[in-house]
Amino acid sequence: MLSCPELLSPAGSLETLKYAVLYGADAVYCALPQFGMRAAPVNLTVEELQEGCIFAHARGKKVYLTLNTLPTNEELAELPRYIREAAAAGVDAFIIADLGVLSLAKQYAPDVDIHFSTQAGITNYAAATEAYRMGARRVVLARELSLTDIARVRDNTPPELELEAFVHGAMCMSVSGRCLLSSYLTGRSGNRGECAQPCRWKYYLVEEKRPGQYMPIGEDRDGSYILNANDLCTAPFLDLICKAGVDSLKIEGRAKTFYYVASVTAAYRKALDLYLENPASDAFDLPDSVLEELNRTSHRHYSPGFYFGREQALQTPSHSYVREWDFIGTVDSWEDGIAHCTQRSKFCAGDTLEILQPDGTVCTITPDWIRNKEGELVDATPHPMMRYTIPCEPSVMPYSLLRMQKK
Repeated sequence: MLSCPELLSPAGSLETLKYAVLYGADAVYCALPQFGMRAAPVNLTVEELQEGCIFAHARGKKVYLTLNTLPTNEELAELPRYIREAAAAGVDAFIIADLGVLSLAKQYAPDVDIHFSTQAGITNYAAATEAYRMGARRVVLARELSLTDIARVRDNTPPELELEAFVHGAMCMSVSGRCLLSSYLTGRSGNRGECAQPCRWKYYLVEEKRPGQYMPIGEDRDGSYILNANDLCTAPFLDLICKAGVDSLKIEGRAKTFYYVASVTAAYRKALDLYLENPASDAFDLPDSVLEELNRTSHRHYSPGFYFGREQALQTPSHSYVREWDFIGTVDSWEDGIAHCTQRSKFCAGDTLEILQPDGTVCTITPDWIRNKEGELVDATPHPMMRYTIPCEPSVMPYSLLRMQKK
């Protein structure tokens, strides 16, 4: 079992992998173009995977590769090559749901650890123990488990078996993500990394004898999102998850941007470090700055998921994202209180800006002026990828991110 809980972040690209590591992740999980639960383009090439492993390992971090789709007979022939190339690239573990994939991984990469995916639907200690007997170093628990359920799994499984649980991000409406809705409605199987997320669609009611008359089901003028699960947020009770016996705290979001991953990782790093300062204490008081950071990224309304029982796993029957801030650029360098940035979104002089740094600190800026790369004073920056300068704190770190509060 791990000496302290691991913070595990998603990486849909090499850029995201680097930001996750720099903003506090102990490990990242990613995929190659096939056999992962997120279809392209949110995947790495073999060359990028190798570079990502070198980058992470040089900083004492780990890289896990998802091989958790349900492959067909025809696809199995490609798996040995994928497994060998991933092992040669340096991955630390495979995340697997299918028993056939497990067999091939043990055959072609016997030195790489095995993690059973949440798609395996492990909801009890007997299943977890059997996974361990089959060679798993870790099981990713089903998201439907409560804190009490997790503690019972921990008490009745080998201590060498690591337990991983989701702590933040989108929630699937189906048990352990094993859903057929997308496959039936669109021909895109969620079990093969191609989910079209029909549970997030807007639905209307049509009466049999009144074709063409669409009656809203629910909450607002735009229709009702009757299956729209709230996002998971466990930061306020992260200590309880750790004390239940979880070894790895997993952030969902391989399809998310590197800004999202950096921001959420920084917030949970701060929360986890606070817990680790005194893990025996029952007085875990989450700083307001953590929740403030988690509200700086686009998200659905938050809930505690199933950790306190099914009645707490809420859904919001409307398409109501919280989007109060926009990511607008990266800080490339700085000197003498001036940050040199690359713009990725529009903003104007006078907008409220913040710089988020890899150590989780935030610098608030309200610039009276902005200068382009030639040093000329400008009132706005209308073109994406334009370079500009803004006044900032003298200690801004590399890989810092710039964001703007919406008016």
